[in-house]
Parts: sequence; C-alpha cells; structure tokens
Amino acid sequence: MKEIVLRKPMKDWSIEEQPREKLQNHGRKSLTNAELLAIVIRSGTPDLSALDIARTILQSVDHDLHRLARKTIDDLVRFPGVGKAKATEILAVMELVRRRQQSKIANQALIKCSGDAYEYISPVFMDMDHEEFYAIYLSRGNRVLKTAQISKGGVSGTVADGKIIFNYGLETKASGIILAHNHPSGNASPSMADVQLTESLKKFGEYIDVQILDHIIVAGNNYFSFADEGKL
Repeated sequence: MKEIVLRKPMKDWSIEEQPREKLQNHGRKSLTNAELLAIVIRSGTPDLSALDIARTILQSVDHDLHRLARKTIDDLVRFPGVGKAKATEILAVMELVRRRQQSKIANQALIKCSGDAYEYISPVFMDMDHEEFYAIYLSRGNRVLKTAQISKGGVSGTVADGKIIFNYGLETKASGIILAHNHPSGNASPSMADVQLTESLKKFGEYIDVQILDHIIVAGNNYFSFADEGKL
C-alpha cells in the first residue's frame, strides 16, 4: 500500500517558509506571485499546502495574471482546496487590482501622443473578454474633457454609433476626439471594419470641425495607433 505523506499546514512552516511572515519581515515585494496568492488562499488540504494550490493555479494560466483575472468562480473551484469562498476572495483581489489601474484615469488628464492615450484608456479594458468602444474628448490643449463608453459588444466585435460619438463631442465642446476599443483576442491589428469606421468618422469630424486625432486598439499590453501608422 502506498504511503500517504501529509503536508504541513502553513502555520507549522518555519518563519522563512511562511508567506505572511515573509511579507511582514521583508516587505511585499520580496514575495513571489505564488506566495502572495497563498496568503489569499490561507489554508490548504490534508495533502496540499496553500502554496501548492497557488502554484497549481498559476501554472494553469502559465503564470499570466491577466488570464487568472479572467477566471470565473466555476473555473477556480475546479482546483483542489478551492471552494466558492476562496474563489470569491481571489476574484475580489483581482478586481481591486483592476480598479487601482482604472483609478489612474483621473490623474492623467493630458494626452500628447498615442502612448499617453494607451496608458490613459488601457485600464478600462483590463481583463475584458468582450469588445467595448470608448471615445476620449479633448480640449485644444489636449486636456481630457470627458471619456464615454459608446458601445459594448461580444467577443468578436462591437458597433460604434457615430451620432453618439459626435453628440458627446458637441456637448463637451471638444476640439478633438480619440477613439479607442479593445481586441480580447490579443491581436491589435485593425479589421477592415475598424478601418472603414475610422475613415468615415474622420470625414464627418472634418465637416463639423471636430478632429478625430487617433484611434487606439488595445490588445492586452500592446496597442495599435491609427495616427502612428499614418492611417489618419
């Protein structure tokens, strides 16, 4: 008969082995992602420590925290030692991280280039598994006047209504508009529909003297800029 070796719970580890004590003694930056996740998980099973469970979860997403944030409660409870309560806590932490990133928007009100636009709007799209379309309205000095969600779609696309886009522009007396939407697939290249939409909005904007300054496609940590690529 095979001998079953029970793992020690984290509370019985040496001080050097315990993630909580490591954080308290050496700071949060000293911990690995697995150790941080183990603190959230807190306890393990008779034969798996919280750290073992954390490592298993991270391995399942190739240690990609963006992929982990897209997991659902049903996905997480499939891992041994993870019930609905622990799954909920993991997702709550990931949502706090997303909201922290999104809170940067209020503090980055000056956009001078495509990189600024990407840094400004990318937190909105963090961990989304569907497409959404936004418009950023700027003053003559490139200060953000308003950021508005134009539409919300599915995995493969969303429809942006030009009337809504320019109505907000006229309401805010914007001098310029930066369009932005995401590609959940991770491929930042524009589709033919993206190109056609951008061209039509640019032409109408010229007619009413509200310039389309750029169209940013966000794909995870990458982006495509119509302005940078000479397509505006």
